[in-house]
Amino acid sequence: MQRYLESTEATEQFGAELWCLLPAKCLVFLHGDLGAGKTTLVRGFLQAAGHLGVVKSPTYTLVEEYQIGGRKVYHFDLYRLADPEELEWIGIRDYLDDEAVCIIEWPEMGEGMLPAADLAIHLRVQDAGRLISVDVFAERLKDLFANAFDEVVAARNK
Repeated sequence: MQRYLESTEATEQFGAELWCLLPAKCLVFLHGDLGAGKTTLVRGFLQAAGHLGVVKSPTYTLVEEYQIGGRKVYHFDLYRLADPEELEWIGIRDYLDDEAVCIIEWPEMGEGMLPAADLAIHLRVQDAGRLISVDVFAERLKDLFANAFDEVVAARNK
């Protein structure tokens, strides 16, 4: 699935749509260059859940934890990770085993220590907006995402 997001607001709206679709336990990888909109997407996701505070990229802390809407969300940013083994030191297995949505920016920095994602989202700057593509790997999510995004596309074309 691929979609063009024309603005920051559209990127946040896409994140809000994800909040409505993702199950309580899910692993999401976010790929994209610096400034591609990864944290913007997470901000939309968390705001749709009811988070009222600032959403910042956990570049220096590696993880931000949220308990909202009766669900747990862990937002990781692995950009500054020097070695994938550092994930063991922060207890990555405990986070991933928890009943939570785990969203990981820069997952390639944790290669070899991270399991396969349920969903991978790629963001790329294009013109004034972002081109987003979504790869769904978890069988339990494939029909859900195909139907949900077909409905969004149909609504936009009316």
